[in-house]
Amino acid sequence: MTEKGLIFNIQRFSIHDGPGIRTTVFMKGCPLSCRWCSNPESMSGRPQLMVRDVKCAVCGACVEVCPEKAISLTAEHGRRIDWDSCTQCLECVPACLYEALTAVGRYADVGEVVQEVIRDEVFYKNSGGGVTLSGGEPMIQYEFVRDLLAACKEQGLHTALDTTGFAPEDHFAGVLPYIDLVLFDLKQLDPEKHLEYTGVDNDLILKNGRFIAGKVRTWFRIPLIEGFNDSPDQMRVIAEMAKELGVEKISLLPYHEGGMSKAAQIGRTYQMNEARAPEEERIQELKDIALEVGVEATVGH
Repeated sequence: MTEKGLIFNIQRFSIHDGPGIRTTVFMKGCPLSCRWCSNPESMSGRPQLMVRDVKCAVCGACVEVCPEKAISLTAEHGRRIDWDSCTQCLECVPACLYEALTAVGRYADVGEVVQEVIRDEVFYKNSGGGVTLSGGEPMIQYEFVRDLLAACKEQGLHTALDTTGFAPEDHFAGVLPYIDLVLFDLKQLDPEKHLEYTGVDNDLILKNGRFIAGKVRTWFRIPLIEGFNDSPDQMRVIAEMAKELGVEKISLLPYHEGGMSKAAQIGRTYQMNEARAPEEERIQELKDIALEVGVEATVGH
């Protein structure tokens, strides 16, 4: 069994990551670099610093312990981080008594995660819920994810995997026996546009979509961004593919700005300030197209 996995959040009472009440385990690290990412803190495959200026008491304790002198304190600007100098050593985190500096990402073994997840077992049984592995991209930690899913199935839990689809096919083949539902992200069908906005080509993703949907219950998920992937023509192609593959439903997920503030908190520059959710009329049009093709469609979950 693998030793430990890198996790950046375990969210209880989640109702948007599969059926029923669920616990979503967010794995850290992602091979994609989507410009609009709502969880930019998930991209790096190592623990990293996150700042919350609103909590800062301007005490200066972090300045004293930083070995790189990457933290400064002034009366005019308060506490500032020189992100170019920061080495992510995280020595400032325990020095901060106000949680204005926190570490994103912690290592946990399979047993620890299972113990957290089964705390809400009664809610899963009453609602038809379970555990969902999300990210980042969970499959970047393939062996840990496989072992965690297997351990959850041993506990009789319903399991779901939320994935970008960007991982070797044999890795998916290795985890599918322990999965009840796959939430499969489809961001853009045009390969050049997909590469431009996510950093990777979509050929492997589309191949894996077909492979997975033929073996396990699958939902397609589309993060809808105005002018990027909200065209009726693309929706029709996705809906027809979903029907052909027996995909149970398409989830339309309108863009939200949550990633913008979080990017600043980890010292990143948000790459898609112009991103907007489509108008409600367009979202309804896309939903109607899927229904017309013969595939269930929902908005927001």
